[in-house]
Amino acid sequence: MRVGVVVFPGSNCDLDVVHVVQDVLGWSTRILWHAETSLVGLDLVVLPGGFSYGDYLRPGALASYSPIMAAIKNFASKGGLVLGICNGFQILLEAGMLEGALMQNRQIRFVCKPTCVRVDSTKSFLTASARKGQVLSLPIAHHSGSYYATKEALKGLNDSGRILFRYVSSDGTQDDAFNPNGSIEAIAGVSNEEGNVVGLMPHPERAAERLLGSEDGLVLFRGVLSWISQAS
Repeated sequence: MRVGVVVFPGSNCDLDVVHVVQDVLGWSTRILWHAETSLVGLDLVVLPGGFSYGDYLRPGALASYSPIMAAIKNFASKGGLVLGICNGFQILLEAGMLEGALMQNRQIRFVCKPTCVRVDSTKSFLTASARKGQVLSLPIAHHSGSYYATKEALKGLNDSGRILFRYVSSDGTQDDAFNPNGSIEAIAGVSNEEGNVVGLMPHPERAAERLLGSEDGLVLFRGVLSWISQAS
C-alpha cells in the first residue's frame, strides 16, 4: 500500500494519520504539500483533519482551491482512493467531490468526545472490511460537523447505499440523544457513487491503538486492502 497524506496550511492531524498508516499498519507513506500536483504511484490519498487556511470563509472552502485538488479529482476519476477526515471531509464537500454540506454544530460550539457510529453500508473502500450494522467507537473533534443535504440528495444517498456511518448508541440504537452535532439523519460519513471517495467527521486515526481506548479505526483502514484485493 502506498499512501499520500496531504498537508494544507493549518492541518494538524496529518502526522496522526502518518503514524497509523506508516508505523501501525506498515504502509509506504508520502507527505504531500498542498502545492504539489503529482500523485504518481499512490493507492490512497488522505486529506486529514485540522483547520486548513484557518477555516476562513468556510471550513475547507479555501483548501478546495489548492493546486493539489485538481490532481486529486483526476486521481479519483481514475479509481484512486480518496479519504477525507473531519476537515478533509469538509474540503471534499467544498470541492464537489461528495454530496451535501457541513454546517456549524447545533450547539454552536466545538465538540470533542468519543462517539459510536454504526456502519450502514459496506459499499466503499473504507467499509469493505466492516459488517453492516457494526458499531465502532471513534472520537470526534469539530465545530462544523452537522451534515446537511436536500431531500432529493438524501433519497439518492440512501437508495444507493452511500450513507456509510450514522451516530448511534453503543448498542446501535439511532436516537437524537446520541447525535453529537445535529447532523440530518445522524449522518457521520458518506461516499461517492463509485465508493472510492469517502468523507467522515469521526477520526479513525485516533482509534487505531489500544492505548488510545479503541482500535476500531483499524477496521476501516484495513478496508482499503479488501477493496483493492476485490478489484484486482
